[in-house]
Amino acid sequence: MQPFTNIRALIIDMDGVLWHGTHPIPGLTDFFQTLSDLQIRFILATNNASLTPEQYVSKLAQMGVTVARNQILTSGIATALYLSEQVNPAETRVFVIGVDGATQPLIDRGFTLTGLYEVKKSNDSVKKSNDSVKKGADIVVCGKDETLTWDKLATATLNIRAGAKFIGTNADTTLPTEHGITHGNGAILAALEVATGVAPTIIGKPEPIIYQQALALLGAEPDETVAIGDRLETDILGAIRTGIRSIMVLTGISSEDDLQASEYQPTWVMPDLRAVTQALRNQVIS
Repeated sequence: MQPFTNIRALIIDMDGVLWHGTHPIPGLTDFFQTLSDLQIRFILATNNASLTPEQYVSKLAQMGVTVARNQILTSGIATALYLSEQVNPAETRVFVIGVDGATQPLIDRGFTLTGLYEVKKSNDSVKKSNDSVKKGADIVVCGKDETLTWDKLATATLNIRAGAKFIGTNADTTLPTEHGITHGNGAILAALEVATGVAPTIIGKPEPIIYQQALALLGAEPDETVAIGDRLETDILGAIRTGIRSIMVLTGISSEDDLQASEYQPTWVMPDLRAVTQALRNQVIS
């Protein structure tokens, strides 16, 4: 096992690491106080695209922790940033399965959001109707959506089948909550993929995109940065693909049994946030 040294920046997952739903993980406030005491920079980077940065700031405040808006990076924010680098937002229409955390970053970047059953017409139907007005979406973005309906799924399906690019903010198949482990955004993506025959482009972990964006925001080098997460196939694999070290805590999705069966491993495994806090306080900065 590598020595626990030279950690100057952290990229920290939230669900299953900092809380279960509305219940904070024990040791939460002491962890953030330790980061402040040791002057360790951090970004809270989550695959969950349901909340805005302001909502995450408020959620943490209710748990006794103060963070800044610019210390939050969701897969919704990462998706909007990624797309704005690929296309001109002012000329691009997007249909979103998701709530504020997915829609607001796209609006902030200048994208036009489309509504239910707005679907791009075929060239033949446009000619027959003499309707030259552009309908439908150029891109479909799918994120965690607790208001998911048949109509949203149908609109996404129709647009993807009409040629819209298919983007998933993240592919987590499950989600740890205060009620237990439930379905995640990956389950919605799977339904759309089956209905359209089109696989989505994924922005969140384990793809390195969101980690690379976090490193840029931190102004940190990979060799001084560590990712903290609870899920092997997203948090830990994403860190490996990005070339940074990782800590897996056992308070979320992945278990010690999963570790034994996995072809890839985190740099360190710790039982919970309190153990991470103690390790940080004991580390040696080289």
